[in-house]
Amino acid sequence: MALGFEHYCHFTSPIRRYPDVMVHRILQQCLEKDLKLDKKMDERCKHCSDRERKAMEAERAGNKYKQVEFMKNYLGQEFDGIISGVASFGFFVETVLHKCEGMVTVRDLSAYDDFRLDEADYALVGLRTGQKFRMGDAVKIKVVAANLSKRQLDYEWVTDKTAGGSGEPGKKGREVKGKAQAGKSKPGAKATGKKKK
Repeated sequence: MALGFEHYCHFTSPIRRYPDVMVHRILQQCLEKDLKLDKKMDERCKHCSDRERKAMEAERAGNKYKQVEFMKNYLGQEFDGIISGVASFGFFVETVLHKCEGMVTVRDLSAYDDFRLDEADYALVGLRTGQKFRMGDAVKIKVVAANLSKRQLDYEWVTDKTAGGSGEPGKKGREVKGKAQAGKSKPGAKATGKKKK
């Protein structure tokens, strides 16, 4: 609700960041009825916001670097994953086992179909087959490249046509994950991350 106010700020206690110190000082002045005008407050706030964004970007870059470094050990291997993002140039997949995110590009999918982004459905849709890739779908991928300098993981979509399946991704990642685990107890069953019909 507070985010709808014209004037709003938030802080933590105990103090975790310098902006928290600034807010605590102002609150203390208010409590003591000794509020002092700080002409540099806007400048300090902008500086803190900029530094916080930089720190967040550095954290994400560091995490991504370590993910790529880790997945270099698994080039050529296949993993179950969940689609975590969709764009006109491909879809992002996070592996279930390692939580490492990479991309399957539409260029790599072109051998299967010509895919276009359906913004209304937030999905990649094959023009000939009608195949859809949506957020939350379960898929199986192969790790094909790990570029440390670009902090980039490239995945390849693995269909299960060779096993007699339809090649369609699972409709809901959480449901598929549970069914795949249950299927492991059946003789000859293969957990592909595809929802059974």
